[in-house]
Amino acid sequence: MTKTTATDLDRYECRACGYIYEPEKGQPDKGIPPGTPFKALPPDWRCPVCGVKKAAFANIGTKEAVGFPENYRYGLGVNTLTPGQKSLLIFGGLILGFLFLMSFYGLK
Repeated sequence: MTKTTATDLDRYECRACGYIYEPEKGQPDKGIPPGTPFKALPPDWRCPVCGVKKAAFANIGTKEAVGFPENYRYGLGVNTLTPGQKSLLIFGGLILGFLFLMSFYGLK
């Protein structure tokens, strides 16, 4: 069994059409099992959408957290959140603030 590194889980985006290869999903319909890193794909593998070669793909990092790994320990733990979690935190805070301000109308 091979050891999985952090870069094995990196997603790669096709610069021609925007297709994103995600190692967690693989391509079972093409015989590529889930968990297959991009670098382990066959040399003749092509984009399933537009057909370009592997060289046309760019590493866009992991899906989990956005930013540089060396900065994850800063920011009260917010730097390790996914973009969806950050959006929920921001908009949830705005809604709670709005509800708090609207509660002043109930005071006499």
